[in-house]
Amino acid sequence: MVHPQPISVDSIQTPGKDRAGALRNLLQSEELSFLMEAHDGVSAVIARGAGFRALWASSLTISSVLGYRDASETSWSNVADIVERMADASGLPILVDGDTGHGNFNNARLFARKLQRIGAAGLCLEDKLFPKTNSLVGHRHPLADEREFCGRLRAVKEAAGDFVLVARTEALIAGQGMDAALSRASAYVDAGADAILVHSRKADADEILEFAGRWREAVPLVIVPTSYYVTPVSAYRQAGIAAVIWANHNLRASIAAMRRVSARLANDESSVGIEPEIATLDELFALFGYDELSAAEERYLPMPP
Repeated sequence: MVHPQPISVDSIQTPGKDRAGALRNLLQSEELSFLMEAHDGVSAVIARGAGFRALWASSLTISSVLGYRDASETSWSNVADIVERMADASGLPILVDGDTGHGNFNNARLFARKLQRIGAAGLCLEDKLFPKTNSLVGHRHPLADEREFCGRLRAVKEAAGDFVLVARTEALIAGQGMDAALSRASAYVDAGADAILVHSRKADADEILEFAGRWREAVPLVIVPTSYYVTPVSAYRQAGIAAVIWANHNLRASIAAMRRVSARLANDESSVGIEPEIATLDELFALFGYDELSAAEERYLPMPP
């Protein structure tokens, strides 16, 4: 098995000097950047140990670990609590999947201010109506009024200062076509978006690549190739895409692993067979710097009599 490199407690607990600036630099880089999904402290630390330089706090996966559906069933405070633990544990820039902003412009700006205070780097808002449903589920995905959504974006931008604001258009998901997607995205740039996330549920990347080919604005493009995963990454580089988000893979991997281990333990009534296949306790302790804690105890606590 290949395990991520352990992280020292110093690197875990030292906050980034400018996480928003670091995320902005990644999105504006000439190189294609990658953001990894995380949904709690341990997944954030593992992603960092694997070499990712930024995280995606996914609405789908955070909702799932809380036992909810990705259908506006979680509150923004639920999400913020988890993002705070991810930020503290990893020290990485985090782009938060903010759904629709959990309501109107006021909910969105309150959410953004909270995220900024707890160490997140940016917020992604999508142009659907609240409550929303995950884009890959069903066919009911009504879009917000374009002018109202632009007001939502302006409110966040004015409330959160240099916080990175990504506007996500769901026009292709909603079946409104390429022209509508391009028009909406351009309006969102005028409203203050620092980047555009264009989403598609097709099994190929044709409409994403067409969008990129017709995109004339100066802000970066971000994509989420969950459904069109067979497309080679070289196509995104050639198209000038700024960032790829692996949006749900850590959670999906953990579900598969937990199902397998739970089934084995239920059947075998013993952990002997699965011990070689799972992380050791020493590996878990190394991720969170237990050795530093032991050394600190020797330094700060009196010796027992």
